[in-house]
Amino acid sequence: QVQLVESGGGLVQAGGSLRVSCAASGRTFSSEAVAWFRRAPGKEREFAAAISWTGRAIYYADSLKGRFTISRDNAKNTVYLQMNSLKPEDTAVYYCAARYTESDRWGSYADWGSYDCWGQGTQVTVSS
Repeated sequence: QVQLVESGGGLVQAGGSLRVSCAASGRTFSSEAVAWFRRAPGKEREFAAAISWTGRAIYYADSLKGRFTISRDNAKNTVYLQMNSLKPEDTAVYYCAARYTESDRWGSYADWGSYDCWGQGTQVTVSS
């Protein structure tokens, strides 16, 4: 059974850092693009970051550039989201999603519905 499992969430003070991970079982990430989305309390789900299967194409939400870094280790079948200088407004459930793409760069990276596999999420809480 294919699964994406997020981990690494938790409680952190404002200004701190966390790294969340997305691991695949029953599925090989090495040929797929992976994205992180988040849903804050009372808000709609939003795109955070995406990375192509090679790791050469990376996309970020404008509001997160400079603070968040997405990376991948295909040997470990894992994608990471390093989050620095965290703010209370970063509090959310963070989800990863995966999909096959025909090319290394693709235009629908921010579209949740364009992915075909999603994890259950990991809670990140940033206290002020």
